[in-house]
Amino acid sequence: MSGLYEELKNRLEQEHGIAIATVIRGVEQPGARMLIYPDATTHGTLGSPELDQQVTSDATQAIWTSGAALHQYSLAQPDARTIEVFIEGFPPPPELIIVGAGHIAIPLTTFAKTLNYRVVVIDARAAFATPERFPHADELIVAWPDEILSQRPIYPSTAVAVLTHDPKFDEPTLKVLLERHGGYVGAIGSRKTSTERGERLKMQGLTDEQLQRIYGPIGLDIGATSPEEIALSIITQIVAYRHGKIGPQQR
Repeated sequence: MSGLYEELKNRLEQEHGIAIATVIRGVEQPGARMLIYPDATTHGTLGSPELDQQVTSDATQAIWTSGAALHQYSLAQPDARTIEVFIEGFPPPPELIIVGAGHIAIPLTTFAKTLNYRVVVIDARAAFATPERFPHADELIVAWPDEILSQRPIYPSTAVAVLTHDPKFDEPTLKVLLERHGGYVGAIGSRKTSTERGERLKMQGLTDEQLQRIYGPIGLDIGATSPEEIALSIITQIVAYRHGKIGPQQR
């Protein structure tokens, strides 16, 4: 059990998402504990593979909602006892991935860091993605965005702002993102550009339901014109999405 608590301590110190489940009632020896990770893998057991499987589904959801609640489970066994399990989730800090290191990305990074987002900037153009331009970014990656995003975890707490405004960058990136189960996805471009981009993505096999996840034109309509104002409209939309204040129908 000490190894389990040490793992929980390490995950919390590193600000990685995790949940802990504790059996409260329904077995001869309550107190069994299990850690659940965002990818639904586990550490430890609650005493039954069937119970572990049922709890894992609720626990992974609790990670993203910071949930802490008592859950009841029934097992397919002769006595059909009800088992009570307390689940508490600990989410990682929200993450913002900015694709495209142009002028808008600079103030957007500053705004996001002020709001305690972990910020990753990705651009294949080394002249744009420099530490001098993005001193506050947690991670600066010079590579093709779609290749990077296809290899790294994308969680419900991950927001992605696609600011490249170039089909050879943004369309492969959006295709990767929409095939994953992440959070906010926004893409820069006019309504005409967004419509045309959507038609091309449909030809690549994406569904209308997937395309409806894109917030495009990106950002709330506040009449923004400067890079700073556009960045403000984007981070406002991301925060509204994070707190469930907007949905696809409210673009």
